Parts: sequence; structure tokens; C-alpha cells
Amino acid sequence: MAHSVCRQASGGPLSSDEIAANFGDLHTPLTALSAMKAADHCLYCYDAPCIQACPTGIDIPTFIHQIRSGNIAGSARTILSQNIMGGTCARACPTEVLCEQACVRNAGEGDPVEIGLLQRYAVDHLMAKGGKHPFERAADSGKRVAIVGAGPAGLSCAHRLAMLGHTVTVFEAKGKPGGLNEYGLAAYKMTDEFAAREVDFISAIGGIEIKYHQRLGDNLALNELRDTFDAVFIGVGLGATNSLGLDGEGKEGVLDAIRFIEDVRQAADKATVAVGKAVVVIGGGNTAIDAAVQAKCLGAGDVTLVYRRGEDAMSATPWEVDLARQNGVAVRTWAKPVAIEGGTAVRAMTFERTRLEDGKLVGTGETFTVAADMVLKAIGQKLVAPDGLATERGKLVTDDSFMTSLKGVFAGGDCVKSGEDLTVQAVADGRDAAHAIDAYLKGGDQ
Repeated sequence: MAHSVCRQASGGPLSSDEIAANFGDLHTPLTALSAMKAADHCLYCYDAPCIQACPTGIDIPTFIHQIRSGNIAGSARTILSQNIMGGTCARACPTEVLCEQACVRNAGEGDPVEIGLLQRYAVDHLMAKGGKHPFERAADSGKRVAIVGAGPAGLSCAHRLAMLGHTVTVFEAKGKPGGLNEYGLAAYKMTDEFAAREVDFISAIGGIEIKYHQRLGDNLALNELRDTFDAVFIGVGLGATNSLGLDGEGKEGVLDAIRFIEDVRQAADKATVAVGKAVVVIGGGNTAIDAAVQAKCLGAGDVTLVYRRGEDAMSATPWEVDLARQNGVAVRTWAKPVAIEGGTAVRAMTFERTRLEDGKLVGTGETFTVAADMVLKAIGQKLVAPDGLATERGKLVTDDSFMTSLKGVFAGGDCVKSGEDLTVQAVADGRDAAHAIDAYLKGGDQ
């Protein structure tokens, strides 16, 4: 069961200290003793289902066995060899529906092995230890690759390309690297500037340069990248937020949830982030949960999350939904927004109850209104596709080698359809695309 992080969220004004306490680490890290105890629970299965459930294919039984035997650095290398962002994924990955759900202990032993916490323990140990980077670059290939986007897919691709001996330049639209790891995950999931420290760790292999405030289609042209570099990788994620399609979306207090989360993440003092007294969050994904819980942590009195379908259709995991409830968020399902009430500023949202009719979602005609002085939209994002690249159903089209419709231009992460829109999937895409790019560069077919 999820637990409360907003321990002082009573609905009244909170002090800076109380708000800071509310944004403490969501999960208590394992100590050396508790890590050994947790590792002892692993049955070290042959053909372990947890490996199959991990999008990056980490050899989970091996890294846990290495912890058990005291080889913590070796354990971290086992993890990072498959997932260079194993530290972030240990914090933010929905292990409860991936590796831990697949754990054979669920069938008869009780609780699954705490794979996420064990992964974090090993990676954090290696990063804290410092010293030589655990991976070395191959001999310089003389090839140069441009990567657009310093998010999980781009950084994973950059690291693996550097390992393979290529020189990489990453072009990032914002002023910091990390993508959603830096800007889009709840602050209580990524404490102590971990996203920035992880980027420094990744870059320490060498051969990687990051240039900031470089936005594709603005001051960065794809054709110029193709002319200048031997290959290009696109890892831009999904930038534009979907609209509700209602009159009044420009009213004061109606905001994109992803922007709200970014404001919370980037604020040195969380108490400076404005939050409503009555907040409505629209959506059913993890972004909606992150926004709703953080609104509570900032001191919002009433926070209501509204989703148009049933709870079983929410893309947020049951653990995340329970986290919201444990922190005082009211979760209302089977309702769609139909009106934004108020003058220049929002004062309420009106919803119409919904139901399924012959498999289609329809309105029932029955409405209800929820008071709100802040509305956070978390109804998904869409791709702003670079010119010249083919798309299908809002994603870039790629072949089995991650190459787009343009020769020498590859793509991965949320901007393509390769699996779940998760950090761990983006990391897998970046890693695998790097090997495809390496093969392309060595093949001479350019």
C-alpha cells in the first residue's frame, strides 16, 4: 500500500518548513542491513520472469545475488550495463506492475522482492563512491552523432554511442538536461538533485557534449544536423499538451499539469509555488497523480482528481491511485469536463457523468459542479513532429532499427510507439537505437 507523503497537509496555510518536509523522499532508502535482508528473499530463479518484465532486460537475480555476496559495485554495473539510468528508474519506475508484479514470490511466498529499492541501493552506492566511470569508451570511431533532446532516450543513446567510440553532441531545448526526469516527475520522487547528478554521472564517460536552448524547428534545423553529423537521433518526447476543447481554457487558474509539476520541481523554495485552495485535476495518468498529490503537499485544502472512465482504465498504476487517496485526494471517475465556470478566473468546473454504451464512452446528461480556483489539465501530450518526418497516430514512424522516414535519422522514447510511455522504455529505446546507429555507421551505407 502507498503511504502519505503530505504529513502536514491539513488544508490551512503551511510554513516553508512544513512544505519542505512534505517533499521529502517518497521511499525510504535501504540500509546495508535492510538491503541484505531484502536480497535474501530472492529465489534466484532460472529464466526469471522479472527479467522479461523489465523493458531494459536487467539481469535482476544476478544483481541481487551480487548485493547478497557484498559486491555492491558489481551489482550496480550489472544494472547500469542494461539501464544507464537505473538510479532514476529505481525511484520512478512502476516496479509494482513490471518486475515486482512478475516476481514468483507473489504466487506463494507473499510479498515480492523489493527490486526497485535494491536497484536504488546498488546504483546509489556506486555513484556516491565516485572514482572511475564504470564503463570505458571504445577507440574513437571518427564518427559524429547529433542527438536532439537530453531526456532519458537521448541521454541513454548518447552514453551507449560514447561507449561504442562515437562522439556525441546533444541539443537540448531547455536550460537543464534530464527531460522529464528533471522537469516532469514529482519532486518527492526525485529529491536531492538526483536527476542532475545522474546526468553528470552519465556524461563522465567522455565524448558527450550538451548544448542548451537549442530547439528543433526554432534555432535548430534538422537538415543542417543531417549535413553536419554522420547520424541523428531524435528523442524529443511529447512537448505539446492536449486541450480540453472548452471555452474558457485561458481563464486565470487553468494550467497544464506538466507546467505545474515543472514549477514545483524547479522552485528552490516550494513555498513560493502558487497553489489553489480548491484544486481540480483532470486526467487519469501518473502525471495527474503527481500534480494532485503535490498540490496537497503545497497546502491545497480540497484536491479532486476527475477521470472520464473507470478506475481500471486509468493509466496510473493502482499504487499511484492509492498514493493519491492516502494523501487526501478525492478520486472521481466516470465524468468528463463540459464547462469552465467563472469570469476572468476559474471558480468551478462542471462535469457530465459518463458510461459505456456498446463499447463507446457517452455522456448521461447528468452533470455536477466542483468548486475550483485552480484547474490542472493532465489529459496527455502530443508530438510536434519535425518537418520531413513521417508520423502515424501522433508518433514518429520508425522501422525495426529505429530509423525514421529520413535516412540516417533515428528516433526513440515517447515520440515513437515502442511500448509504454515510461522512462525505462525510453532508456531501452535509446540504448537499442545506439546499437542500430553504430551498425549504420559501420555499414558505410550513408
